[in-house]
Amino acid sequence: MGIFKELNNVIEKSKLKLWNKYRISNIPSLIFLDATSGKVVCRNGLLVIRDDPEGLEFPWGPKPFREVIAGPLLRSNGQSLESSSLEGSHVGVYFSAHWCPPCRSLTRVLVESYRKIKEAGQKFEIIFVSADRSEDSFKQYFSEMPWLAVPYTDEARRSRLNRLYGIQGIPTLIVLDPQGEVITRQGRVEVLNDEDCRGFPWHPKPVLELSDSNAVQLNEGPCLVLFVDSEDDGESEAAKQLIQPIAEKIIAKYKAKEEEAPLLFFVAGEDDMTDSLRDYTNLPEAAPLLTILDMSARAKYVMDVEEITPAIVEAFVNDFLAEKLKPEPI
Repeated sequence: MGIFKELNNVIEKSKLKLWNKYRISNIPSLIFLDATSGKVVCRNGLLVIRDDPEGLEFPWGPKPFREVIAGPLLRSNGQSLESSSLEGSHVGVYFSAHWCPPCRSLTRVLVESYRKIKEAGQKFEIIFVSADRSEDSFKQYFSEMPWLAVPYTDEARRSRLNRLYGIQGIPTLIVLDPQGEVITRQGRVEVLNDEDCRGFPWHPKPVLELSDSNAVQLNEGPCLVLFVDSEDDGESEAAKQLIQPIAEKIIAKYKAKEEEAPLLFFVAGEDDMTDSLRDYTNLPEAAPLLTILDMSARAKYVMDVEEITPAIVEAFVNDFLAEKLKPEPI
């Protein structure tokens, strides 16, 4: 019995590693990999099977945004533009639907952000990719938007865009540079956190300050969270500066391998949301407190020391990545 129990533990651990590695947020989910390199070929295999049941497009590798978006785009006044009009612009690809309350809330904020960015002289366009359940719903929702949309009737193109970015939920805003490369998949968080759009086009920050709007990212995989006493002036900024070189090193290492970093990095101050997180994960009230939280595995790793130094953080991160740390249950 002991052997079977140990084998089951190994299997469960491997399953969780795969969930975290590929940032799975819901099931069923099907991901295609290159068998030689292990790199992701397609994150949304279920749509691939639906759209190409005979495998005519195999091996379903990612195509450039310019190729996937090619074709006419609409404005809500009925005007039609060719996708070539996007050249030289940053682009937000907005996956949304009228039936989704969080989508409607984000759209109201995004309309103002779009206006501010355009008024600042930036070349920026948004493309609405609808997940509405009828063309009438699409038209009603799109009438509130000042940007472009893929025609609702062009279901194949809408599906290809979903496949290209592995969309698992809405609302999702993907921000692209003028070459069509992804700047951030967290456009929703950026828009909500930056009402004046001063950080546009929102290149990812190695270390985030935990907030109500970005706390959802805690569910995307293991996260290093350094809890600090925010009543101490400058404590949060000092904590970010302490973690940042380590975060940048990890991010660069995995980017060179064309892989997503295995950790997200946060600094958490003192507020109601942080208190709720401490309560949910049963963490002590100490500050500073260095933790790694893995919500999908319902596991936490805690280092409660009097002083947090770069060497302590780096050793903690390296031991976690080498699977040398013993998890505590959440």
